[in-house]
Amino acid sequence: MLRFIVSIFLAWLLYKLVFDLIIPGYRVAKQVRRQMTDMQEHMRQQYQDPQSGPYQQQDPPPPPKKNVDKGDYIDFEEIK
Repeated sequence: MLRFIVSIFLAWLLYKLVFDLIIPGYRVAKQVRRQMTDMQEHMRQQYQDPQSGPYQQQDPPPPPKKNVDKGDYIDFEEIK
């Protein structure tokens, strides 16, 4: 009788080990591997076509033209 109880307990431990640790660990590893390959593919596409990526190199805007009237210049005086 004791041998039967121990074998049932060991079968239950084996079941818990497989379904609570090994299978979820395999699924997580598979998902992480898939996400890494997706990220590497995305980075490779950005490297090959830099115009489509978020880091597009754009020409800087031209500086604004200043309309300065040089006729009447008033010197600044600091008031204390």
